[in-house]
Amino acid sequence: MGFSLGMVLLSLIQLYSFIVLVWCLLSWFPNIRWYDQPFKALDMAVRPVCEPLRRVLPAMGGIDFSPMILMVILQVIAGFVRNIP
Repeated sequence: MGFSLGMVLLSLIQLYSFIVLVWCLLSWFPNIRWYDQPFKALDMAVRPVCEPLRRVLPAMGGIDFSPMILMVILQVIAGFVRNIP
């Protein structure tokens, strides 16, 4: 199996999906200091991508669905990347 751009893109999408998942799980802990490293870098990687989604779909009942929508979008993109010959 050769090295391809599709495999690299798919790996990057999977890595970013994992980063979003970790960011979501860490948000459950109120004592996390997001201005300290490595949390600041994690927050800087995810928050700018979630912000436009938050503007379109604001939090409902105090629950922010933007990370979940982001994960769905990433999986759809990954599906397209998998189908590229």
